[in-house]
Amino acid sequence: MGAEERRGIALPSWNTDDYASPAARSYVQAIAKTGARWIQLNPTWYQDSPQSTDLHTTEETASHASLRHIIGLARRAGLKVMLKPHVNLPGDQDRSAIRPRKDDRARWYASYTRFIVRYADLARETGVAELAVGTELAGMSGDRADWLAVVRSVRARFGGPLVYAANYDEFEDVAFWDAVDLIGIDAYWPLAPHATTDVAALRRAWQPILDKVGRFAAERRRPVLFTEAGYVSQRGTTTEPYAWDLSKSNGNAEQAAAYEALLASCAGRPWWAGVHWWMWDDWPDAAETPPDLSYSPHGKPAEQVLRRWWRPS
Repeated sequence: MGAEERRGIALPSWNTDDYASPAARSYVQAIAKTGARWIQLNPTWYQDSPQSTDLHTTEETASHASLRHIIGLARRAGLKVMLKPHVNLPGDQDRSAIRPRKDDRARWYASYTRFIVRYADLARETGVAELAVGTELAGMSGDRADWLAVVRSVRARFGGPLVYAANYDEFEDVAFWDAVDLIGIDAYWPLAPHATTDVAALRRAWQPILDKVGRFAAERRRPVLFTEAGYVSQRGTTTEPYAWDLSKSNGNAEQAAAYEALLASCAGRPWWAGVHWWMWDDWPDAAETPPDLSYSPHGKPAEQVLRRWWRPS
């Protein structure tokens, strides 16, 4: 399919002004120095329950002014921008649980459309390269007609490529891949039954996964972008890559092995469009996890893995 192998890193925001804070410039510059060519930005809205039809901002939603600021920083640093807005539920609830009652689904889609076209407008106005129309909404992504309408509304406002970011256990059930340009997968497949730094074993675990995804990509005639992939610096991260609180034991070596295994396993596959690593860093005073145990590769062996792959001498 000839898809470009994406070199991307996500920088999510947890506060209205994160993207306009003094740390923003240094984060963007540090991401560019890894050899990354893309940055992913993640403004987040919320709904109060899985059955709610109202999407709304909170003090944790990045402001449009802050997004404009960091998009400008990124573009000046030579980075393309992927805008990937998220909808979250309170607490630790998974967004895949979002399932309004049947009679309320039209209202939810109307609210969702108002939400996503705001970012389509922003993407057009600021020169964003790519937009995600949704992320990990497994309770809704089987609704073909509704999503076709969402995508039409977005395309009326933004002319760049569109992707939907399915969770790794959702992508086969998404009903509208033909309406977007890339198949996005948040690639958190478990790879091992126990903690390991064995890159060869991790690569063997990837083989059947990637064979399956490759067949799916060929059937749908779309390249696949890993819209997220990541591993915490905790022992056991390869057993549950989606978990941020596995242990209090440092797993830098396991994180680095997992980075190496993914990049080595996917390299050269014609259907693979690349990866956005989750995530670069937490903002000062906002970390859910201590930096030495977090998803960030910053300053860890995993960052050196990225540099070897993305900035070969």
